[in-house]
Amino acid sequence: MIKGKTIFITGATRGIGRATALTCAKHGASLIIHGRNEEALNELKNSIQKEYDVQVHTIVYDVRDTEEVKKAFIWIKKNIGQLDILVNNAGVLDDALLGMINEKQVSNTFSINIEAVIYHMQYAARMMMKRKSGSIINVSSIIGRTGNTGQTVYGASKAAVIGATYSAAKELGPYNIRVNAVAPGFIDTDMTKQLSEDKYAQRLNEIKMMRIGKPEEVANTILFLASDLSSYVTGQVIGVDGGMVL
Repeated sequence: MIKGKTIFITGATRGIGRATALTCAKHGASLIIHGRNEEALNELKNSIQKEYDVQVHTIVYDVRDTEEVKKAFIWIKKNIGQLDILVNNAGVLDDALLGMINEKQVSNTFSINIEAVIYHMQYAARMMMKRKSGSIINVSSIIGRTGNTGQTVYGASKAAVIGATYSAAKELGPYNIRVNAVAPGFIDTDMTKQLSEDKYAQRLNEIKMMRIGKPEEVANTILFLASDLSSYVTGQVIGVDGGMVL
């Protein structure tokens, strides 16, 4: 479905990002995988290339550093020359109840979860506009749609991702660049493993399908949005939550 296309995935070493990289490699895409841990990136690259006949490039930087983001896209343009798909997956979760939120939490969460998304979209769009083709997928969250106790900062940042997705879709539509978002619910990642048994059971009880989601199930939705199967889909937020918000 995306064979021969080049896809750039931020935050690719774990969870949804890793599952997305493996899924896209399986379907023949050339990968640019990003993370802050060079060892983890190389491990993922080697794992992919052992199983699939695709090109994999690694790129290491902190998404909070706007100059490094710019340099990453300069490198992509110089060394690869094209970008067909961007998956803005890098994110952070730092819970705090109102009254306990500090300036550092707000600054760090927004810098990673929304400011970096905007800068990555901006540079990716410049490359895509020249070819009048592209797909951008932003990873938001169910919390950005419904909110949650103790997650005012995180929820606000993920709601901002949805707003940015809508606006970018309107702006880039005339260039045949589609911009969509996925809003995962309770997914089996490192974030959910940190929950207490009581919290874990409570979250499961809220899901109509009565099970936790797999990162691969989010990755399959991202694959759909990246591929030509969704060629007339833009400005959408697709929940991948097993009926958690019904």
